[in-house]
Amino acid sequence: MAIIKPFKGVRPSKDHVADVASKPYDVINSAEARVEVQGKPHSFLHVVKSEVDLPEDIDVHTQQVYDKAKENFDKLVTDGIMFDENSDCYYLYQQIMGSHKQIGIIACSSIEDYENDIIKKHEFTRPVKENDRINHVKTTEIHSGPVFLTYPEVPAIDTIVNNYTGNNSPEYDFTADDGVQHTLWVVNDENIINQLTQHFNNDVPATYIADGHHRAASAFKVGKEKRDNNSNHNGTEEYNFFLSVLFPANQLSIIDYNRVVTDLNGLSNDEFLSKLEEKFTVENVGSNQVKPTRLHEFGLYLNNNWYKLAAKEGTYTNDPIGILDVTVLQDNVLTPILNITDPRTDDRVDFVGGIRGIGELEKRVNSGDMVAAFSLYPVTIQQLIDISDSGNVMPPKSTWFEPKLRSGVVVHRLD
Repeated sequence: MAIIKPFKGVRPSKDHVADVASKPYDVINSAEARVEVQGKPHSFLHVVKSEVDLPEDIDVHTQQVYDKAKENFDKLVTDGIMFDENSDCYYLYQQIMGSHKQIGIIACSSIEDYENDIIKKHEFTRPVKENDRINHVKTTEIHSGPVFLTYPEVPAIDTIVNNYTGNNSPEYDFTADDGVQHTLWVVNDENIINQLTQHFNNDVPATYIADGHHRAASAFKVGKEKRDNNSNHNGTEEYNFFLSVLFPANQLSIIDYNRVVTDLNGLSNDEFLSKLEEKFTVENVGSNQVKPTRLHEFGLYLNNNWYKLAAKEGTYTNDPIGILDVTVLQDNVLTPILNITDPRTDDRVDFVGGIRGIGELEKRVNSGDMVAAFSLYPVTIQQLIDISDSGNVMPPKSTWFEPKLRSGVVVHRLD
């Protein structure tokens, strides 16, 4: 069963939270972050993307960058912009984006659960990204951004959360620049804390990483190293736990994660379409954008035209991986026709989050940088859970969650 625990968070004062809370480190590059922090001295990007305060040509993986992150975090605390909580708390974190609302529990999850696969994964991690987060955690001694976890909904937990948010005033309530509303309640009632802890321990057999595999892996490895080097280790130390936000699965929404390619592997447009017709029914719909409405339906934008593709029988299987449309596209188009065999390393393919809209696919192709774009039907939460339970991993860039969790709303110290 899942282990969670309350903790003494480090968080902004109420009048500074909107200034501090930032985009997560992995959805914004260094150049974009430098623009983002202009006129925002308290932005948490100064901690999670601390290269913004160093020369532009600096190697973002150098120790100087991690030292600057620690310096910037410590300054936020010493200047009173952020403060340490007096007692162990849970936090209820609500996000509203358009008509979509989700509310999760900010808590500490156990590195033992990660080690024992009670926290289930669906992606491989990349060593470079993992080492970057390890060095960041080891230097700053904080978990600066939460791991996004989900779990099969438990009505008793929903009732506690809904009652608490309905009967207590939030500590924070602000709308970020992207229009997403963020609301946070501090749960310091010992009775409520105990109830939430017990329900997870008794009623939640596993949690699932929705987003944040590198953050989780780095937290585990740093915690394990500290555990192994501590002769007085007793299991209660903060390094045994990492910052997480846990959302019930029925509240989450995965949006599409689309593909663009630089060339057709030497084929003409007509030759490419002819090869597609072996595995798909192909319908030219002209300028009408194709946003797939069902599984195994795809959109193709090529030479100023949109095509609706429907996968034929035999192009997919019913196992947890084979049924995914990212697999169908990879196995029937990218690999055999375009010779893009490893989308993790091949720079002939790029990925476009659905949050940017179908128009972004047209833009990338019309710019001349790409020759074709594919729109996909999104993976479902149940597919993610099924794959995680099966012990398999998803193809790269399969899921895109919105809204993104803000960094700096609540931070966890390792000491």
